[in-house]
Amino acid sequence: MADHDQTLDDGAIASSRSRTHPPNGSSPASAPRRVLGSSRFARWSLEAAVVPEEEGWLLTYLDVITLLLVMMVVMLAFAGSGSRGAPASTTTGVAPSTQASNPVPAIGIPGSVSPLSLPVALAEPEPAIQTDLLSGLALDGLDKNIEVIVNKGTVSFRISSEVLFNSAEANLSGPGLGVMGRLVPALNSVATYRIVVEGHTDNVPIQTERFPSNWELSTGRAASVVRYLQSQGVEAARMRATGYADTRPIAPNDTAQGRATNRHVEVILEASR
Repeated sequence: MADHDQTLDDGAIASSRSRTHPPNGSSPASAPRRVLGSSRFARWSLEAAVVPEEEGWLLTYLDVITLLLVMMVVMLAFAGSGSRGAPASTTTGVAPSTQASNPVPAIGIPGSVSPLSLPVALAEPEPAIQTDLLSGLALDGLDKNIEVIVNKGTVSFRISSEVLFNSAEANLSGPGLGVMGRLVPALNSVATYRIVVEGHTDNVPIQTERFPSNWELSTGRAASVVRYLQSQGVEAARMRATGYADTRPIAPNDTAQGRATNRHVEVILEASR
């Protein structure tokens, strides 16, 4: 009986060891994990999703390269046609004109369908202005009181107001009509020139019922000269009357002689462009 009990105890111990230590000497750590597929804990088991590696940096890199190419084309467009430094003409001193446009191919720009054209504005040459304005003018019969002044592009006939007008008056006097009459042939000899009549005074103020200031006096004298020239056959469309009062003196106003010089009428011929 004792032997039988001893046998039962040995079997129980062996059975306990077999549950505690798996066969073949493997440890519990190396035992396969039990799958919770159908157990009540399966919903709490989260499998980590495998995210494939995306090459998003490549798209950004391509965008940067495209922007650089576009910037290069824009810089070429602003660089101009390359006419800077072109040799100037020996006769006119102006650089020779370039082509109207310089085609530049679109290099490496995705979606480009046509070459980029760079328009080059061509400066229209200004019409030549006659340099010798005195040629063709009938100056032989001018009065000795008319001073001829040649400037760039203009010829001026300066006449003292004392010769043309009485003091504080804007109507041409008898001697003034004679002087202006001798100027008419010179003005009509160049019918393509414009005529500007300017009235000038000194800085001594005037205040009358007709002329409240030197502005009215200078403008009235210029208009009187224009009316007379028109009556002598000078085309009205060629003429313009302007009064400057004492704003454009040609001599100091601190002396009597200077003030007398500043009181004048100037008839200016301007070459047509």
